[in-house]
Amino acid sequence: MPDQVSTATLADRPTAAYVHIPFCRRRCYYCDFPISVVGDRPPQWQQGQLQFGTIADYVEILCREIRATPRYSAASLDTVFLGGGTPSLLTSEQLDQILKAIDCCFGIASDAEISMEIDPNTFDLDRLRGYRAAGINRVSLGVQAFQTELLQACGRTHTAADVYAAIEMIHQVNLTNFSLDLISGLPHLTAADWQDSLEKAIALAPSHLSVYDLTIEPGTAFARRYQPGESPLPTDDMTAQMYRAARQTLTQAGYEHYEISNYAKPGYQCRHNRVYWENRSYYGFGMAAASYVQQQRFTRPRQRQAYAAWVQDYENAGGTIACPVTDQAERLLDTLMLGLRLSEGLSLSKLETDFGGRSLQQVLTCLEPFQRQGWVALTGAPDSRLRLTDPQGFLFSNVVLSQLFKELGEG
Repeated sequence: MPDQVSTATLADRPTAAYVHIPFCRRRCYYCDFPISVVGDRPPQWQQGQLQFGTIADYVEILCREIRATPRYSAASLDTVFLGGGTPSLLTSEQLDQILKAIDCCFGIASDAEISMEIDPNTFDLDRLRGYRAAGINRVSLGVQAFQTELLQACGRTHTAADVYAAIEMIHQVNLTNFSLDLISGLPHLTAADWQDSLEKAIALAPSHLSVYDLTIEPGTAFARRYQPGESPLPTDDMTAQMYRAARQTLTQAGYEHYEISNYAKPGYQCRHNRVYWENRSYYGFGMAAASYVQQQRFTRPRQRQAYAAWVQDYENAGGTIACPVTDQAERLLDTLMLGLRLSEGLSLSKLETDFGGRSLQQVLTCLEPFQRQGWVALTGAPDSRLRLTDPQGFLFSNVVLSQLFKELGEG
């Protein structure tokens, strides 16, 4: 395996890895993610192991990519995140194969956060025990709603009863660090439904909650059926009210609103996602996965065959890829776009150190009108910070960021 420890700054030395598992039983009606639909067919026995053939092939190619990737930091990985798709379609043996490849090539710290997205009705107790044995210590359960009729309207493959069965299994394997995902703004979703989902989620006592607003993406089933803001979708005012309701309900229940869409009990913020929001380097592996290493961002192909060919070329090139280095203007915009998602915002002194006093003044001048509107706040000494207000600034974050990109991009 290549072992090219970089002389880059500490922030440029990746200590996180994202792994994309692009398989789902079916495509949800709101989803535009790069996935392959495997249906509900039963898995096949191959060489004594129970596995989906297409998934098994993908895992082999994925591990080849991992082994071909240079190691840019001597430090072990602090976080590993398996996302998708539906990673819980992996067998425990396949998961173990992936994590062992990562550990062999990059090292996984003994106290690393190793997260995995799982969906109700895609795993059983034995499989979950296998995931735990392989090293998973945090899971994110894709609940989305607690009303079965809403789940069906979204094309989900599980029911509300499946959610409770999944939670029971999570408790049985002693996974105390688990997150639930919810989506607001779904078609036919009422304010009462949304409040019901929030309260039912709290009753399950997750350590973390992610609350997303539905986005109608081009090319999806929902895009062919609905226009944003038109019935049966909630209006913009209704979705804003749902956002405020989530903030009020969850913070009163003891969850910290630490990022635009994320809430956590004390000590349970997602360590992996903070790597993105703090614009730190990370490895990406798998079809359509993105990497940010040595100030280079690149994304793999979104189709399985093209990805397999890319891995072959990557191996032949010795783990190198031609990709432009992001310049200072791009890094500044990335830092603002990502860092302003966090409730604590960005340190003014660090912005000045990293990008210079002139750039910092340009940012502050651009944001003055939003500060007067109450969407942006500046905190004082000893650590002066720039942040979006909660909830108004978060609700209008796209407006603020669009203005930053317009003015600073032109500059």
